[in-house]
Amino acid sequence: QVQLVESGGGLAQAGGSLRLSCVGSGSAFRTYALAWFRQAPGKEREFVAAKDWSRGSIYYGDSVKGRFTISRDSAKNMVYLQMNSLKPEDTAVYYCAADSAPRAYTVAASYDFWGQGTQVTVSS
Repeated sequence: QVQLVESGGGLAQAGGSLRLSCVGSGSAFRTYALAWFRQAPGKEREFVAAKDWSRGSIYYGDSVKGRFTISRDSAKNMVYLQMNSLKPEDTAVYYCAADSAPRAYTVAASYDFWGQGTQVTVSS
C-alpha cells in the first residue's frame, strides 16, 4: 500500500513558477512509476508528467512540454513538479499518482494510488 501527500500549490501570476512536492509512504515506493495529473472544474483529469523507475523514462503532456519538469528523490520518497512560465489555463487541482507497473503512463486509470490533490491557481 502506498500513501501520497501533495504540497506546494497556491496562487501564482502568469509567467511565474511553482514547485509541487509529493511524499510517498511504503518501502516499495521508490520502485513505483510516479506521475502528475491535473483536473480543472468541469474537465476530465489530464495527464501532466510521469517518470518511470526502472528505465528512468520521462513523459510530458503536450500542453506542459518545455515548461514543466518532473523529478524524483528516491532517498526521500519524493517526487516534484517544477512548473515554470505558468499560464491561467494551468489552473487546476494537481494530483500525484503512483503504480508499480502502469499499463499506460499517460492514462489515469493505470494508476492505483493517488494523493488528495493540491490547488494551483494562475492569475492573468
